[in-house]
Amino acid sequence: MSEMTLTPRVALEVAHHEGLVREAYRDSVGVWTWSVGITSASGHKVERYIGAPQPLERCLEVWLWVLERYAEDVREAFAGHELREHEFAAALSFHWNTGAIHRAKWVQHWKAGDVARARRAFLNWKRPPEIIPRRKAERALFFEGRWSGDGTLTEYTRLTATKTPDWSSAKRIDVRETVARLLGQDTRWQRILAALLRALAALWRLIARKGDPDA
Repeated sequence: MSEMTLTPRVALEVAHHEGLVREAYRDSVGVWTWSVGITSASGHKVERYIGAPQPLERCLEVWLWVLERYAEDVREAFAGHELREHEFAAALSFHWNTGAIHRAKWVQHWKAGDVARARRAFLNWKRPPEIIPRRKAERALFFEGRWSGDGTLTEYTRLTATKTPDWSSAKRIDVRETVARLLGQDTRWQRILAALLRALAALWRLIARKGDPDA
């Protein structure tokens, strides 16, 4: 499997920097937004979720569908270069936040082999100032392989009267199993299956010993 694949670890790294709202809300410039920063510009009409909160799994299902389209942009931007998983995750997080993977100078410098210049240029994308910690985390992941995601994201559970997120309603939620299941890598069931296989193997060994005259 190519390392430029939307794996649970990659998706969870992006999610770590994001917030989720289960019903449609107005963003800072008044655009209707839903789930993890999805707008109707994605091709998925989010106005249908005005006053209609959705289950977490539905929110993440649509987000992963949109995120895969961003992942394809990253693959195109780095055509001819095979990114490692941590590099791909960092570039995807950057692109999800900025939409600028095709014009970012740091990408051009890195592809040209000028890693030091690419590292410096990564922080050119530092507006608003509140985004700087995220940008530094993405840079550390891309160039040093330092992951920051822990399988959680921030959910805002209430809206204000003006349909903006109520920031005081924030809570961190663990989405590891849901993301893994949606991407076809349900770690919980994999663990259960592995335990069953170990139990069956132990039972088979016990049966074999009982049938062995030298046991």
